[in-house]
Amino acid sequence: MRPVRFRHLGRVAVAAGLGAVLTMPGGSAAASGWPGHNPPDLRISVLSGRADLVTGGDALVRVDGVRRAGAVRVRLNGADVTSSFAPRPDGAYEGLVTGLRLGRNDLRATARRAGGAAITLTNHALTGPVFAGPQVQPWDCDLHPATTGLGAPRDAQCSTPTVYRWLYKSTAGGGLRAYDPAKPPADVATTTTDAGVTVPYVVRLETGVQDRGIYQVAVLRDPARPWSPWAPQAGWNGKVVWPFGGGSNPQHVTAEPQGVLDELALSRGYLVASSGLHVNNANVNQTVAAEALAMLKEHVVESYGPIRYTIGAGCSGGSIMQQVIAEQYPGLLDGILPGCSYPDVWTTATEVLDCGMLLRYFGTATGWTDAQKAAVMGTKDTSVCNYWSFAFLPTSFPDRAQNCGWAADDPRVYDPVTNPGGTRCGVPDYEVAIWGRRPRALWTDAEKAAGHGFARVVADNTGVLYGLKALRDGAITPAQFADLNARIGASDIDGRPQPQRRAADPGTPSIAYRAGQVTQGYRLDRVPIIDLRGSANTLDIHTDFHSWELRARLDEANGNHANQVIWTWPATGNFGGITPPADVRALALTTMDRWLAGIEADRRRLPLELKVRLHRPADAVDSCWPAATTATGGERVLDPEYAGRCGTAFPHYGDARSVAGERLSGATLKCRTVPLRRAALPQLSAAEFAAVRSALSGRMCDWSKRGVGDRPNDPWMSFTAGPGGRPLGPAPVSHPVWR
Repeated sequence: MRPVRFRHLGRVAVAAGLGAVLTMPGGSAAASGWPGHNPPDLRISVLSGRADLVTGGDALVRVDGVRRAGAVRVRLNGADVTSSFAPRPDGAYEGLVTGLRLGRNDLRATARRAGGAAITLTNHALTGPVFAGPQVQPWDCDLHPATTGLGAPRDAQCSTPTVYRWLYKSTAGGGLRAYDPAKPPADVATTTTDAGVTVPYVVRLETGVQDRGIYQVAVLRDPARPWSPWAPQAGWNGKVVWPFGGGSNPQHVTAEPQGVLDELALSRGYLVASSGLHVNNANVNQTVAAEALAMLKEHVVESYGPIRYTIGAGCSGGSIMQQVIAEQYPGLLDGILPGCSYPDVWTTATEVLDCGMLLRYFGTATGWTDAQKAAVMGTKDTSVCNYWSFAFLPTSFPDRAQNCGWAADDPRVYDPVTNPGGTRCGVPDYEVAIWGRRPRALWTDAEKAAGHGFARVVADNTGVLYGLKALRDGAITPAQFADLNARIGASDIDGRPQPQRRAADPGTPSIAYRAGQVTQGYRLDRVPIIDLRGSANTLDIHTDFHSWELRARLDEANGNHANQVIWTWPATGNFGGITPPADVRALALTTMDRWLAGIEADRRRLPLELKVRLHRPADAVDSCWPAATTATGGERVLDPEYAGRCGTAFPHYGDARSVAGERLSGATLKCRTVPLRRAALPQLSAAEFAAVRSALSGRMCDWSKRGVGDRPNDPWMSFTAGPGGRPLGPAPVSHPVWR
């Protein structure tokens, strides 16, 4: 049989026959399938993000292997875009590719007498979604023009032109002031960045809309000098601080971002960026937050230049966003500074719901002392559950208009009787793209009237023996234990009390773990963590044990917690002092910077988690400030593992599930159960045992086993194909092509 001939760069390549499979990996000439030929020379890299998650119709691209710029041709969907590329000041051959169509785009680079490269760029609309699944509806575009300067929205996706403002620091002191580039004031101060560069203290503040969220970017910038992504101004140190906002609400209204005019970071040369979708009090969907972060980071790289590393910061709900995103979407955050932290939304929600049920029970039970109640709650005193009930228990009710960010009388809001087809303002329905809808077999009358299932709910307290440790310690009586477990009940799909225990809707525990809705610690060991804990074991919800809860998860997942340190100082309660004092915050930022700089400088081919351990600064250890600190400093006690003075000064407690027998890690949403046998509760009388056994349907939690559905999560989940999610897999890379 005659050989099949292929023309390639003026030479003839011979395939073995019609059945041969021609492969061209970037390996040796023999492996490439091109006998006697050099391996492909050119490679294409998307600098601004993953090639399959491009947004806004443009991407910053580098072509490696270019020996002579004039010999290279770059084509987008067949059209020549070579003019967008040029050798840049650092010698790289880069260009901003524009004009991408929605969906798949073919970008290829070729050169005479050399191997070429091609990559598929998948472009998405700047209005979203990208990978978070269908967007929440209805949605109100409130662009807060009085504070943001944005104009009216041009469409239902809140699109509007981007605006820019200038501010400066005066030599007279005070905060940032308005700056007019056409009439520069005479009192502009200077600042010296952490790179040792002294520049005018002038800040450009960019405000725009992406993914229906208001974003802002602030950075030191001289308006009289040019800036390009391959030649940033020297005032930017190439690093980014990303603030996240606290709270926890499923609002259907555009929110303003956490403040980016952070002088601690800006004065040192950091760029500060964030979106309203990074405020957990408005967007309690961590996948949407990750999507917004990926989109805005892409914009920063395309407009400002390469990012050396990104540091997350923020308290409470802001800590949840950092820890979930850092684990579930690795690479978006390089180091995090979570304050008053919780690991994630859904294991924290277990604590909130348990508090609600316990308070409801104690409201009708008699003979309980406050000390006994606290022993069941697992807290220092009863104030923690009281604060949970006041602050966040209402968010579990889907008929509360305020949860949606609307007026109390908004007619769009769900009511199980008068408006069953209305918008449900609870967290699960806000995250319906993740969880999916309840099967018809479970529908309530309201669901039948609405004509569809509501979002599936993962809440579960089947098999939980509340107060078990308190019973065994003698803190409560057998009669109290039996009555509590017989009558505690649970809440229904509408958040209303029900006498029976609640089982998680089918499939939800598996989704929770697979889709990263529970922070387990896997891959989080690749991210340095300085946990900033204002000690608040009373009169607050931000109790200390949550820092140790995450530490236990790191130990369970990775066998160590070398990437996490905990810093503690006394808070005042009632949400006071839980955020770090100025000197602690500054020390945390500079310590994290040294940690990440050491990792960045290590060019060895080592696992990232090993580099994190190797380059942890010597002073990045567990520490406390026994007396409240001030901007002038305070006594710092270095106490690894809180084995000494810090552990004595700042003990940590737990929650109702830890009293029921759950591990400190607290990662179980639905426990695995075993038959409840008489020997498990010898303290109880036969009648008491029978009452408990009936309430628990004869089964109790086996906390020695991981919970139902608990398995390592998959990174970079996409919900575009439906609830439950599918992993995107590794980021696309270029492949060789031959002319």
